[in-house]
Parts: sequence; structure tokens; C-alpha cells
Amino acid sequence: MDLYALYHPKEGQEAVHRRKRKKRVGRGVGSGMGKTSTRGSKGQWASAGAGHPRFDFEGGQMPLFRRMPKRGFSHATWAKSFLAVNVGDLDRRFNDGDTVDQASLKKVGLAKGPADGVRILGQGELTKKLTVVACHFSASAKAKIEAKGGTCQVVEGPKPVPRNKMGSAKKKLLAEKQAQAAKKKK
Repeated sequence: MDLYALYHPKEGQEAVHRRKRKKRVGRGVGSGMGKTSTRGSKGQWASAGAGHPRFDFEGGQMPLFRRMPKRGFSHATWAKSFLAVNVGDLDRRFNDGDTVDQASLKKVGLAKGPADGVRILGQGELTKKLTVVACHFSASAKAKIEAKGGTCQVVEGPKPVPRNKMGSAKKKLLAEKQAQAAKKKK
């Protein structure tokens, strides 16, 4: 194939640069890349090892996160999310005598997404005897389930994370030291 055909597309085809050479920099002024190897003279990008600044760097301008006002706080760090399910939905999806828990609710499509537990609410009517295992029951839901001969089992939720780990550890260490000191005195 001749060079003319390669660089001049025919009938709507794009040109293919198969013979394009790699850009070789730092080979002197005769290389066509100049004395400074296409980096210009001086400045941030001229020296070797000058990496790109982090993605949110704005060139010294006050960054967006610092310009924005900040008010209030969020409960998201410790708040728990619960899935709410009504007894009417349980009546439609489960058979008489079934055990209802978070896993079975996910199987029938009533509990979607991640959650810390399930709350049973009292909207709708219940006609079946069910054993329901959940973190919380509303008063009306509990009354409706127990009226049909079913049972409500409350599952304890996840334990709260200790807020001051170092403080409690210090107290334990002090108590142990005092106990050792009391033993030595005896």
C-alpha cells in the first residue's frame, strides 16, 4: 500500500496513522522537540517529578468546600434505618401459620434494600395466624396479630457502639491497678 492511499481516505473511510512515530523527548534541539523537550521554560510543569495537583485543587483560589456555608449536623453517623411493613401486606403475601422475619420479607419482596431491622405497622386487616419476628411493633399491629392467635417476637437490635473507648479502658486499667495494690498491702 502506498503512502498516498494511507493518508488520503477513500469513500468515507477515516485515515489510519499506522506509521506515526512515538514522541521522543529529551533528545536535544535537533530532534524537533526543542531544547526544553516540549515543556516550555520554567514553571510547575517544567521539572521532572512535578505531579498533577489533587482533583479539587483550584489553583490557590478558596476551594468550593471551604466557600460553602456549613450549618447544623446530621444523624447519619448513628441513625438506624428500619423497613416499615403493614399487617395488610403480611396478610396478602403469607399463608396461615407462617413465620415472618426479615429474611422471609426479603424473599416475598416486602423488605427491599439494606436496613437495621423491620418495624411492623398496623395499617390493613389481618385474617391469618402468623408468627412475626421484628424489631418493633406498633400497638395496633400487635393487637391485630394477637387477635388472630399469632405471636409477636421482638428482636433486639444491634448494640450501640461505645462512644468513649479510651475512657472506659482507662477506668478498667485504674481498677486493675487498685486491685493489685490492695493485694500487695495484704
